[in-house]
Amino acid sequence: HADRFHSSTDVAWCRISSRSPPSWGELFATATVPRRATEAEALMRIKWVNPETYFDELPAVLKQVPVLPGEEALYGQISAVFEAAAKDPAIKQALVESFVAAEKELVEPLWQWRYNGVAAGNGWTTLKNGAEFGADYFTRTATAYTNIYVNVPPEAVYFYNDNDSSGTQMNGQNLYAVTFAKGQLPPVKGFWSVTLYNDHHLFNANPLQRYSLGTKNKTLQYNADGSLTLYAGATSPGKDKEANWLPAPNGTFSLYLRGYWADKAMLDGTWTPPTIKIVQ
Repeated sequence: HADRFHSSTDVAWCRISSRSPPSWGELFATATVPRRATEAEALMRIKWVNPETYFDELPAVLKQVPVLPGEEALYGQISAVFEAAAKDPAIKQALVESFVAAEKELVEPLWQWRYNGVAAGNGWTTLKNGAEFGADYFTRTATAYTNIYVNVPPEAVYFYNDNDSSGTQMNGQNLYAVTFAKGQLPPVKGFWSVTLYNDHHLFNANPLQRYSLGTKNKTLQYNADGSLTLYAGATSPGKDKEANWLPAPNGTFSLYLRGYWADKAMLDGTWTPPTIKIVQ
């Protein structure tokens, strides 16, 4: 129903939704005994790419993917390598070994958001070319691996942070504070949010069923000087601050700030998210 799509985001989400199974548990169904995924399986990162068979499958995929302007030479080089590998088992084996190594040494580290995009200040990382990657295959890979989909910068800007102000990975056993000075909330025409993700890049289940804080939260408590402090940790910062608290797991986690319909200050880097400070 094309009349339901009002933006590129709607169209993209439809595509993502249509390609996903009705239930992730179905990924673990057998031919005879369908079953739901266990909790441990549900938390696993799905390995869509098998390094050992990648080069067996890629040629068929490339035949169905139109060549983008400017990538003709690249496709030609790849095709030449495939032709050589088809004739020489040693070349084929070298391809497989190189991809297995690349998966471990290059792709796996990209799970850490600090490797996705460019430094934005105060320990945060951001994308400058979201959904407009061009030949920036490194950032394209990092984004596909950790985010699935992002919008172009005028529509949304994203900031990621795995660490506190000392550069230490955040852990729910501590309490952290992010303070926006008076008049320095994320500059957007739409809305903003700060979301907490566990080490699987999934929401952290909690009794409050609270996964993000931002524009939508009308009970946020401001400080006497007009600033706004958000807290993140496994333990509540106290009843008087609980409206501003993002419950975290006992282990590692990350914070992800989104700004929709961003103002110029967010787009050009004049504004950056504040430092994440450990409270206890």
